[in-house]
Amino acid sequence: MTEKLVRENERVDDLQNGDYVIQDPEKFCFGMDAVLLSGFTKVKKGENALDMGTGTGIIPILLKAKTMGKQFTGLEIQEECAQMAERSVRYNHLEEDVRIVQGDIKEAADIFGAASFDVVTSNPPYMIGQHGLRNPDLPKAIARHEVLCNLEDVVSQAARVLRDRGRFYMVHRPFRLAEIMNVLTKYKLEPKRMQLVYPYIDREPNMVLIEALKGGNSRITVEPPLIVYKEPGVYTENILKIYDMI
Repeated sequence: MTEKLVRENERVDDLQNGDYVIQDPEKFCFGMDAVLLSGFTKVKKGENALDMGTGTGIIPILLKAKTMGKQFTGLEIQEECAQMAERSVRYNHLEEDVRIVQGDIKEAADIFGAASFDVVTSNPPYMIGQHGLRNPDLPKAIARHEVLCNLEDVVSQAARVLRDRGRFYMVHRPFRLAEIMNVLTKYKLEPKRMQLVYPYIDREPNMVLIEALKGGNSRITVEPPLIVYKEPGVYTENILKIYDMI
């Protein structure tokens, strides 16, 4: 039965935790940023979580395995991606715990209602118009560049669908950190925890993980840096733990 869930040109990737995700290499495949975001995110027992721009559905599937949350929802605007994510949910027999909704991030509050989630996650497009080359393949371009939504769209909708004292988790690029902080505080999402991710210990960071609290007070904890590689091709212990490999 599960074989029918995987279409031609698609592959099934093992998440090393008993779950799998269906991907189409010609469209868009999840990267390390999604896995790191799932490791940074905290979903408590009984909480409901929404992943905005879920793509392959990787983050809700990982959060179901990593946390004690009650219900996990993925919102995805691209029909093919949403259908593929929904097939991954069925492939893993997670239909009772994870649901995929096709829809626009900019309409999240209309789709789900205000104050309807305890946790919101997002791995949004990083690149604005003048940053980076826009990928001519539309599905990849939508995932990487602010084609259909921008940072403010993501943050403003997260603020609306979060309950009071709800938590927003995001992975982004450090070169936009000042803008990120400004937009978060504009929508009353107070940055509470931040971690910079470095490819190597002697390189500049290339990712930032942020937790913000709706209605929180102004105080942020900067966590120790997360180093990805000890040497080329060799992950650090912290990365192996996040990937559930040790």
